[in-house]
Amino acid sequence: MARNSGRVGDPPPPPEPLPVPAVDAHCHLDLMGTPVAEAIAAARAVGITRMVSVGVDLPTSRWQAEIAATNPEVRAAVAIHPNEAANGVGEETFEAIAALARLDGVGAVGETGLDYYRTPPEQHAAQQASFRRHIAIAKETGRALMIHDREAHDDTLRILAEEGAPERVVFHAFSGDAEMAKICADAGYVMSFAGNVTFKNAQELRDAAAVVPAELLLVETDAPYLTPVPWRGRPGGPYLVPLTLRLLAQTRGEAVDELAAQVAANAERTFGPW
Repeated sequence: MARNSGRVGDPPPPPEPLPVPAVDAHCHLDLMGTPVAEAIAAARAVGITRMVSVGVDLPTSRWQAEIAATNPEVRAAVAIHPNEAANGVGEETFEAIAALARLDGVGAVGETGLDYYRTPPEQHAAQQASFRRHIAIAKETGRALMIHDREAHDDTLRILAEEGAPERVVFHAFSGDAEMAKICADAGYVMSFAGNVTFKNAQELRDAAAVVPAELLLVETDAPYLTPVPWRGRPGGPYLVPLTLRLLAQTRGEAVDELAAQVAANAERTFGPW
């Protein structure tokens, strides 16, 4: 399965390898235009030995589950993306997602949540209903809940509280400020930072990353999107995690090898052992 990601230019060169293996907590292997084996090999060459590949609808969720079943480096996440859910989701689709979530290679129900950036107000109710259903699926299956939250912080946190959050919750491509990071930390929610934390205009994100407790921190690419500087706008891949991880280590005043080991342990605790 390969779809056009809209990224332009050639993939960036590989960064300096990490001294300790780490994990890409969120990517889309189906969107990279690269054979899965090549994407895995490129990541491994720089110390990214494991990754979570994420579905956005039923076909892509099935694809991720199949890839995870045949590639031990990959865990899958399965869900209907909030933008896909804006027009409503049928019960048969939710049941199919729940069935996928029970498979051995699946570590999360996601990405689900709310996106008010791309969705007009009249479709917010459909997104919220889908989010609530995915929360229930995560709890029923014992999987982590992987959240997409864009310009919807208050409603995302409110619905989690109303429904009762699963044991493990991940805010993918965390987009809040330091105050929200503290709210999430108090609730025990994991926060995953993508390549946009490296962008010049992302000081608020870096301030948030600085206050996240070490045991609640993950690093991701959202590849092929959110490619870190100096390659912003180019096609990304899991192999670019070292650029973001090094920026996070600098921001937090931590050693790169210690942060890499911490996020690897956090990923295994969140998504299950690979």
